[in-house]
Amino acid sequence: MRVLVTTDTFSGVWTYTRELVSGLVTHGAQVTLVSFGEIPLPHQTAWMQGLHGLEYHPTAFRLDWMQEGEQDFHAAQEYLCAVARDTRPDFLHLNQLSFGALPVSKPRLVVAHGDIMTWWLSIHGREPAESSWLDWYRETIIRGLERAEAVVTTSRWMEQMLRLAYCDAFEGYVISAGRNPIYFNPFVNKEDSVLAIGRLWDAGKQVALLTHHPHRMPVCIVGADHTVPPPPVPIRADVRVSTDHHDIAVKGAQTEAQLRALYSKSTIFAATSRYEPLGLTSIEAAFSRCALVANDTPVYREMWDDAALYFERNNAESLAETLAQLQQDPELARLCGTRAYNRARERFTARRMVDDYLRLYRQLRPSKVAVA
Repeated sequence: MRVLVTTDTFSGVWTYTRELVSGLVTHGAQVTLVSFGEIPLPHQTAWMQGLHGLEYHPTAFRLDWMQEGEQDFHAAQEYLCAVARDTRPDFLHLNQLSFGALPVSKPRLVVAHGDIMTWWLSIHGREPAESSWLDWYRETIIRGLERAEAVVTTSRWMEQMLRLAYCDAFEGYVISAGRNPIYFNPFVNKEDSVLAIGRLWDAGKQVALLTHHPHRMPVCIVGADHTVPPPPVPIRADVRVSTDHHDIAVKGAQTEAQLRALYSKSTIFAATSRYEPLGLTSIEAAFSRCALVANDTPVYREMWDDAALYFERNNAESLAETLAQLQQDPELARLCGTRAYNRARERFTARRMVDDYLRLYRQLRPSKVAVA
């Protein structure tokens, strides 16, 4: 089996791609990977070493959601068509919705990792102001959804949002994101602390909720959801705010080892996002046996059901009260961590994700393909 996969080098999409491609190659697939956005650094591509069924093509084409993305879109599309002609894949696995209308006579699926319209609807409750660029963006996404044989989301909530924001004329499938549990340590002794991931100014992640009220345990906010290479010398760039009842450390991007250590030592992970199309950070926290305190949104309810505690949607006071409940009841915190861990092992492993994609590939038939 030959699969052409596209990705970008930003945040969780790159991590998702790492798990997907590694799993496909392990199953004997020949994978051609094309990345967009930025040329990745060597530490970002180290995982490719030893994957002998992988051919990688990094590019610097800008992504469709960028204001300059329209300028690069047609060149990026032509490049993908050329790669497809050269590699002759059996399937196209496209992690950008806009490429769903790629004029190639091969079965293709597109995966929704987030987009402008559903972000605005989730954060602002309305669509962004009209513009010629936004008209182009919306029309491009609609064509991609309508012409793909399969549109994959990681939750039913995200599928519903796509139908609300764009159109209803697509075949939807839900395949949960997955991580390999081997990357995380659920058996380290926990410290009485809270971890959250996201930039303080990011309205989608809204980790700033943790700064609105005092907490009687340390809180660590990692200000970036991508990892960085180990520095040659230790660099401290933490900002700490401490009072008798308030102890918050704000860190920059961490190395993979640093982030694993933070997950493993933290008793609680605060999943504060109001827009969460992928959900990888909460999955990683669950594999580290953190108790999950989640924003009471449909996507977190769908993901975690009774394996998390929920605070009133977007409410900082409710978040503080829920954290205090766990801080005062260590046995409940341990129980919640175990529930999250067990649910992650059941639903959110990379192996299950790859198996689900392989089943979907087999359902796709070349006879269904209509060349754009």
